[in-house]
Amino acid sequence: MAWNEPGNNNNGNNGRDNDPWGNNNNRGGRDQGPPDLDEVFSKLSQKLGGRFGKKGGVPSFGGGGSAIGLGLIVVVLAVVWVFSGFYTIGEAERGVVLRLGKYHHTVEPGLNWRPRFIDEVTPVNVQRIQQLQASGLMLTKDENVVNVEMVVQYRVSDPYKYLFRVTNADDSLRQATDSALRAVIGDSLMDSTLTSGRQVIRQSTQVELNNIIDNYDMGLTVVDVTFQDARPPEQVKDAFDDAIAAREDEERYIRESEAYKNEILPKATGRAERLKKEAQGYSERTINEAHGQVAQFEKLLPEYHAAPEVTRDRLYLDTMEEVYSRSSKVLIDSKSSGNLLYLPIDKLAEQSAGATQTKRQAKSGAGYDQIELDSQRTNTQDSSSTRSTSTRQGRY
Repeated sequence: MAWNEPGNNNNGNNGRDNDPWGNNNNRGGRDQGPPDLDEVFSKLSQKLGGRFGKKGGVPSFGGGGSAIGLGLIVVVLAVVWVFSGFYTIGEAERGVVLRLGKYHHTVEPGLNWRPRFIDEVTPVNVQRIQQLQASGLMLTKDENVVNVEMVVQYRVSDPYKYLFRVTNADDSLRQATDSALRAVIGDSLMDSTLTSGRQVIRQSTQVELNNIIDNYDMGLTVVDVTFQDARPPEQVKDAFDDAIAAREDEERYIRESEAYKNEILPKATGRAERLKKEAQGYSERTINEAHGQVAQFEKLLPEYHAAPEVTRDRLYLDTMEEVYSRSSKVLIDSKSSGNLLYLPIDKLAEQSAGATQTKRQAKSGAGYDQIELDSQRTNTQDSSSTRSTSTRQGRY
């Protein structure tokens, strides 16, 4: 039953004794004011402290239970602090630990713990390949201006140096790349920069960039350097295109001339070698013929001494035969016979010339005897055929 419910009149006070605010002496009605909140909380605290203090429950803030309550709060806060110190470092990361703002150590991937509010951990990815681009108008050694673009790929090798050796390692690397590229371009000619010297420029820039990184101790490692593009300024691009086209034509003509040289030179060398071999063969053949003639003369000399007249007649006949074989005139003894002879002069001249040439060739080779025999056999057959033909015509 409510404290102010009608009929609840234990002492004839119309329920005023049941007022929870303790206003039993108030006259009620319009003279009754609002309760005092400070007094209410004070009484509530005393009641709770008395009950839980005796039973070992939640302590109050007054009396002997206040120490126990504070201890419990401290324990709870300590547990929360311990559990809040656990953290995880990824597989590709390394954690840089600062204790009270000073570098302490570097942690490996996995579950780790730190004292909260004392240590601060900064994870750094050491496996990701990052890249930056450097470009701009640069002056070459021959005082020409080119527009150069280069891409640098790098990764973090030392997390502590990457974070604290320089103010901003990425920006420092960009400035170092620009400096190294300008130094290399400044030592190169424009033609080599635009054409054949690109690979040399790339390697030189990478070496120069590594030297700068080592000197500043940035904690970075350059993975690759790519020389993307090098072109003249737009104002003179047409003139440079014409110059490049002329240079390409020059190189093409040089390659064509080299190809022609490689084609002609072996043929000329082979032809010269063949002529040399032919000359050597002719020389040896002429010398051997001379030696053969000398040997034949030396062999004929004793016969000449033994029978001079016979030998002289034989030499005369052989000489006349050789002389008349080259003549187109034919001599006929008309007194020896009354028969009319038919002589094919043209055929006889061709056969005589062929026989003489065969004899000359056979004398210089090893098969002279066989060729001579075949020639004599051919002449004999031709003579027999001629005599037979002439005899038949004479009879008619």
